[in-house]
Amino acid sequence: MKNQLFEKLTTAYEDMVVIRRHLHMHPELSFKEKKTAQYIVNFYNELGIDVEANVGGNGVVARVKGGKPGKTVALRADFDALPIQDEKDVPYKSTVPGVMHACGHDGHTATLLQLAKALHELHEDLTGEYVFIHQHAEELTPGGAISMIEAGCLDGVDAIFGTHLWSQTDAGTIEYAVGPTMAAADMFEITIQGAGGHGANPHQTKDAIVIGSQLVTNLQQIVARRVDPIDSAVLSIGAFIADNAFNVIADTATLRGTVRTFTPETRDLMEREIRRVLEGTALANNCTINIDYTRGYPAVVNHEEETHFLKSVAEDVLGEAYVLETAPHMGGEDFAYYLEKVPGTFFFTGARPEDDYPHHHPRFDIEESAMLTAAKILGAAAIDYQTLQEK
Repeated sequence: MKNQLFEKLTTAYEDMVVIRRHLHMHPELSFKEKKTAQYIVNFYNELGIDVEANVGGNGVVARVKGGKPGKTVALRADFDALPIQDEKDVPYKSTVPGVMHACGHDGHTATLLQLAKALHELHEDLTGEYVFIHQHAEELTPGGAISMIEAGCLDGVDAIFGTHLWSQTDAGTIEYAVGPTMAAADMFEITIQGAGGHGANPHQTKDAIVIGSQLVTNLQQIVARRVDPIDSAVLSIGAFIADNAFNVIADTATLRGTVRTFTPETRDLMEREIRRVLEGTALANNCTINIDYTRGYPAVVNHEEETHFLKSVAEDVLGEAYVLETAPHMGGEDFAYYLEKVPGTFFFTGARPEDDYPHHHPRFDIEESAMLTAAKILGAAAIDYQTLQEK
C-alpha cells in the first residue's frame, strides 16, 4: 500500500510545486486567509472529498475514510503568511505588497493537499480514517489551532502528526525530538512613566531612558541567575522606544520583548521574576512601571511512543542516516495545542535551498523536493499507525 502511495505522490510532485507557487504568489495574513481557505475547499470539492469550511474561523477540515474500520489519524498543515516584503527574484514572487510566505506554510499546504488526493485514490484499500487539518493563523497569537480544536477538528482522532519544512537543514533529511521540541512563546510590553524635562537639568527629571536601560540589564539577570542552568529560557528585548529631541529627557519609554521556555514551572518563574524586577526598579527610581504580559503558545511536547514510531517510519522511507535527533528549538508553534489533546509528534523536514536564508527573512525560500519527502513520511505514518498496538 505504501509503495502505491509513494508512486502516486512522486507522480503528483509537479502538481505539488504548482500549488505551492500559486499560494506563494497570493499570500494572506493571519486571520485574513479567505481566498486561501476557499482555494483549499475548492480542491477537495473537485475531488469529491468530504470537506468542512470555516472551522474555528478560516480553518478547513477534510476527511477520507478507508474501506475498512480502524483508527483515526489527523495530519495538519498551516496556510497563513507574514507581513514581510518578498525580495526574491523568482517567477513565483509574492504579488501582494508587504506580504509573503516566509516560513514555508505554502509548502505545507501543497504537501497535504496532494497527500490527501493520493490517499483518497487508495481509500478502498485503506484502514481507518484520515483527517486533514488545514489551519489558519499559526503566525499570530492566539493562533488558529485552539479555535479549530474547540470547533471539533480533533473529535474522534486517535493521533496527530505534523511537520515543518525547515530551510536550515538539508533536503532529504528529517529531524525529530522526544518531549519538548519547540518553546512556549510569550510576549510583553513594558511602559515606563518617568518625569521628562530639559536635557540640561537631569536632576529635575526621572529619566525613562536611563530607567529602561537599567531594566534591559536587570531582566537579563533572571535567566543568568534565577533559571536552573540545566533548564533553558530566553528573554529578549526587541524594541526600546523613547523618541525625543536631542535635548529632552524622556518622560516615557516602552520596551517590548519575548520570553521562551520549555516547562510550565520555568514559564511561571520567568513571569513572576519579571514582575518582581519591575517592582524593584520602579521603587528604586520613584517612578511607575506597568507591564502587559501575554502568554502565547505553550511548548510543543512530543509524545514518546508516537515520536519513536515516526522515527521508525522515517528510517524505513529515507534510511537511518537521514533521520536525525535534534535539540529543542526556541521558536514557537501552536501545534502544541493539538498535542495537549491527543498523542502525536511534530518533526522537521529538511528543505535547505541553494540560498539558505532563515525563516521570516525577506528572501526566504525552500527546496521544493522537501515537500515530496514530507508527504511520503506523513502518509506512511498515517497508514502504519493503523497497525500500531493499541494502548
